[in-house]
Amino acid sequence: MHGSATSLSASLSSWLLVLLCAVSGAYCLRRVRGAGGGAAAGEAVMAFGMALMAVPLALGGGWRAPLLGGVFCAAALHALWMLRHGLHHAHHLVGSLTMAHLALAPAAAGQGAAHAAHAAAGPAAASGPPLLTGALLLYYAGYVVLGGTRLIATGGPAGAAGGEVDGQVSRARAGGEEPAEFVRACRLTMGMGMLAMLLTM
Repeated sequence: MHGSATSLSASLSSWLLVLLCAVSGAYCLRRVRGAGGGAAAGEAVMAFGMALMAVPLALGGGWRAPLLGGVFCAAALHALWMLRHGLHHAHHLVGSLTMAHLALAPAAAGQGAAHAAHAAAGPAAASGPPLLTGALLLYYAGYVVLGGTRLIATGGPAGAAGGEVDGQVSRARAGGEEPAEFVRACRLTMGMGMLAMLLTM
C-alpha cells in the first residue's frame, strides 16, 4: 500500500517536471523568433530533451538513451564552438554535458549490473553518488540559489524601482525582445528541473 502511494507520488512529480520543461521549451522556441537567437534554440533543445527524459514511461526501448546522448553531445559541441563569442555560453556547455550524462549513465549502469554484487561487497557501495554527479549537483544547487536571488533582486523595492522595471518590460516588448525577468525565470525553471533529475540518479 505504501509502495503504491510512493509510486503514484513519484509519477506525479515526474509528470509535473515534464510539464515545466515542455512549457520552458515552448517559451524558448518563442524567443528564437525574436532576438534570442542561437542561445534560445539551444535552450529549447535542452528543455524538450529534459521533458522527454523525465517522462515516467518506458518509451523508446533501448534506443532512447543513445539517441538523446548523441543529441546532447552534439549540443555540447555547439556550445563549445559558441564559447568563442563569450564565456556566458559555458553554462550551455555544462548543461549539454549534464544531459548527456543523465541520458547515458543509467544505460552504462545497466550494462555494468553484472559487477554489482562485487561492488556491493566493497566500501565504495556506501560512498554516495559518483564524483561527477555530486559535482553537477553542487553546480546546479548554486545556480538555482544564485538565479533565484537575482530574479528576486530584479523586482527591486516598491515604488520607483517598480516603475523602472515596468518601463524596461515595455521597451523590451516594443523592441521584439523578451523581458529579462521572464528569460531568467525560464532558465531558473530549467536549472531546478536539472537539479531534480540529478537527485534521482
